[in-house]
Amino acid sequence: MGPTASGKTDLAIALHERLPVDLISVDSAMVYRGMDIGTAKPSPAERAAAPHRLIDICDPADSYSAARFRDDALREMQAISESGRTPLLVGGTMLYFRALQYGLSELPSADPQIRARLERELAADGLASLHARLADVDPAAARRIHRNDPQRTLRALEVWESTGRPLSALHGTGARHMPFRALKLVRSPPTRAALHRRIDQRFDRMLEQGFVDEVERLVGRGDLHPDLPSMRSVGYRQVWAWLRGEFNRAEMVERAKAATRQLAKRQMTWLRSESDANWLSESADVVAQATALVRAAIPGSR
Repeated sequence: MGPTASGKTDLAIALHERLPVDLISVDSAMVYRGMDIGTAKPSPAERAAAPHRLIDICDPADSYSAARFRDDALREMQAISESGRTPLLVGGTMLYFRALQYGLSELPSADPQIRARLERELAADGLASLHARLADVDPAAARRIHRNDPQRTLRALEVWESTGRPLSALHGTGARHMPFRALKLVRSPPTRAALHRRIDQRFDRMLEQGFVDEVERLVGRGDLHPDLPSMRSVGYRQVWAWLRGEFNRAEMVERAKAATRQLAKRQMTWLRSESDANWLSESADVVAQATALVRAAIPGSR
């Protein structure tokens, strides 16, 4: 685990070369086909050498949820285990890690009528108004859900209206822990400034590699829109807005970098709550540290 741009993929590939492990991606954007540069997907050569499961399994027009990830990941983990190897999960979508380990609440299914009305209110009144309403009826959910996240804001309001109970009160009911023992490794740059430098440098490389062309191809399909989960991914939504003329290129670059820094901040908050995680030291050989920890945990891997 680790914040964005911390070198998780490189470390996972190195461990795959040294240990009997198979990789499973834990990334809510890498599941989408055609979104390669902006998600920092492993290259075709890297994936040939170290295959990653749960990459390129969805079309960007589709939604992918934590519940679906949990089902997919548990299926892949079981298959890897039955083959005599150990699953190694790598990524930065902390909600997916949490859902996998601790299970998900039994929430009501979507109500199309309520959702349609909320979407009309979103278009008419704006997201700020709906998020303020959520803060009134479910303050805990409003604190957890970012004020710029329409999907989760609408879902929380939908649950409140359909059940009369706040979403925050339903979390944890009916959850099932995963049937595996977890060894948690965290890779993160030693300082916030170092992480921010890596984020800025990586986004500049993405632009050099053709990220704008990638987003233009997605926009050109004609069946996607900016409110889809895929298109709300960091970087994609800023480039799309720039292509629509909402601001200039320099502002697009700064907005994308700032959004990525905010994502990293949220990821670090999640990671600090993982009391049983092993934080790898960047002042020593990270691969050697991780290899030693995994070998100690996996019988017969020495």
